[in-house]
Amino acid sequence: MLHSMSTTVESSSQRTADEVNEEIRALWRRSGGTLSVEQREEYQRLVLEWAAAALQSAPAA
Repeated sequence: MLHSMSTTVESSSQRTADEVNEEIRALWRRSGGTLSVEQREEYQRLVLEWAAAALQSAPAA
């Protein structure tokens, strides 16, 4: 399920890395490959959220 663009950061515990990755892909599809200033800000937020979610789901070493 895709989440609408938001200005609030959701906790990475609420969404998986796969869910956030799908939103990143949708953002790129909507942009046609060129991000506006607002879209770049959203992309940066999503990448940080994705990284946090990926770390949470990574198996312990």
